[in-house]
Amino acid sequence: MGSVLDTMPAMFDGMKLAAVATVLYVIVRCLNLKSPTAPPDLTYQDTTLSHFLLKSCPILTKEYIPPLLWGKSGHLQTALYGKLGRVSSPHPFGLRKYLPMQDGATATFDLFEPLADNQSGEDVTMVICPGIGNHSEKHYIRTFVDHSQKQGYRCAVLNHLGALPNIELTSPRMFTYGCTWEFAAMVGFIKKTYPQTKLIVVGFSLGGNIVCKFLGENRTNQERVLCCVSVCQGYSALRAQETFLQWDQCRRFYNFLMADNMKKIILSHRGVLFGVGSTKMVDADLSRLYTATSLMQIDDNIMRKFHGHNSLKEYYEKESCVHYIHNINVPLLLVNSGDDPLVHNSLLTIPRTLAEKKENVVFALTLHGGHLGFFEGAVLFPQPLTWMDKVIVGYANAICQWEKQKPPGVYCLYY
Repeated sequence: MGSVLDTMPAMFDGMKLAAVATVLYVIVRCLNLKSPTAPPDLTYQDTTLSHFLLKSCPILTKEYIPPLLWGKSGHLQTALYGKLGRVSSPHPFGLRKYLPMQDGATATFDLFEPLADNQSGEDVTMVICPGIGNHSEKHYIRTFVDHSQKQGYRCAVLNHLGALPNIELTSPRMFTYGCTWEFAAMVGFIKKTYPQTKLIVVGFSLGGNIVCKFLGENRTNQERVLCCVSVCQGYSALRAQETFLQWDQCRRFYNFLMADNMKKIILSHRGVLFGVGSTKMVDADLSRLYTATSLMQIDDNIMRKFHGHNSLKEYYEKESCVHYIHNINVPLLLVNSGDDPLVHNSLLTIPRTLAEKKENVVFALTLHGGHLGFFEGAVLFPQPLTWMDKVIVGYANAICQWEKQKPPGVYCLYY
């Protein structure tokens, strides 16, 4: 009896050690702590332009180091971007502009003047399209705008139609996955108001799809555009919809969360969208909206009808930039993260193949970063500026420098 009692403390100690070991194992696996850090995987063609860009924008070739304890988890990077936004988010001062559209809608964007001279000595404007349901007041946009202003860039940020909680819709239509009308109106205003300015086109997530589609829709849209940067977009909604229904990497859960947010935005404008003046929406659509649990259900019942698409497949086919992006001839930087829980790895064959075929395209794929996270930091606390902020401005600076000192006849932006 005594020997049994003597061994019990040792057994309990062993169980405690096993429990601690199990917890540590789960933490290491969930936080991906054993994953290495590395420079982005770059796909590009061997040209004078690409060599110049990689030399002038060294951040693209250097190791991206996320915060040690949590930065290697794409889920935590994504969650912190969604909830925290950014650290010590600044409050840049801008003027809100209102643009009446032909269908009665009113597009809005915020205009921020530069806080310093651009290193190129030229007048350059960043025309920026945020992610789904986002606008100029989002923390990640404010942080990026503040950084760009201090580098000498004017910034124009589109507010997606219906996304601002304090701006009412003036027609029964709101933003959709690939509608370029509002972005085109903003770009047209900038070109007319600042006839001397050149443009840097920037799109985040859904915004990346919109800006690439806009540039590829019409060659004249590329006039006065120095370059385009797209971050964390999925390129093809039709191919992405299948992956969004899978539980792998919790995409089905993210799908539900984004659908819930879209519901809130749509319902905040229900009077205009489903009221007496609306001819495209009926009470049955509102009922289906309440029961929707995925973005695809909302797109099928609501979003596609704004532009008269007959089916969800037709809507996704015509709204995706994959059918237009090959028409872009200005320098194009496509950035994605390998652990982005929203963008399935199968979709990344699109930008990689494009970069292998076209001399103007660079595709940068990081190991970590999540969806629009890309936080940097030593151990626990991230820095105010992210790798994403730095790489976009660094690439823009390199392009401006290239334009100023490129050898005659080496590269024509418009053809």
